Amino acid sequence: MRILGIDPGTLRMGYGVLEDGPQPEVDDCGVIALPSSMPLEKRLYQLYTHVLNLIHVFQPQALAVEEPFVGKGDRQFIGPAIAVGQAQALVLIAAASQGLPVYRYSPAQIKRAISDYGAASKGQMQQALAATLGLKEVPESDAADALSVGLCHLVQSRSQDALAREIKPGLER
Repeated sequence: MRILGIDPGTLRMGYGVLEDGPQPEVDDCGVIALPSSMPLEKRLYQLYTHVLNLIHVFQPQALAVEEPFVGKGDRQFIGPAIAVGQAQALVLIAAASQGLPVYRYSPAQIKRAISDYGAASKGQMQQALAATLGLKEVPESDAADALSVGLCHLVQSRSQDALAREIKPGLER
């Protein structure tokens, strides 16, 4: 199974392509960076076409995307959360237009899946990601975040597959 992981943003969108196997492998990762001077609608369109291109080039079986995080009562985070939500929406639309299933994960879910700790620091996450994927060096932040989202989906899928094998027909609890 090939997964396209996306860390959404309207200025910097990270992506990571993972191939499942005994040892998950990184097919590609990077960051789509656009200038802040570009009008928002043009950035969103550019990001949309980039995501469609990634889907066409890598032919993933699923797309995993990080959910926007909004801290309780933190008004300073509302603007950035809206921008991330806009970027996430274009990712969802691109995937839907190609019939690609989408899986959304919160930052805490991603941290638990990668580092076994829902409040892991960025550094801890990058170390856990590098160790799990056998990377000699950690990609830049947004690309590493996208790989983490994709790896989170692989971990979740494996867990669900294992549970499905455990519950045999007629023995549901």
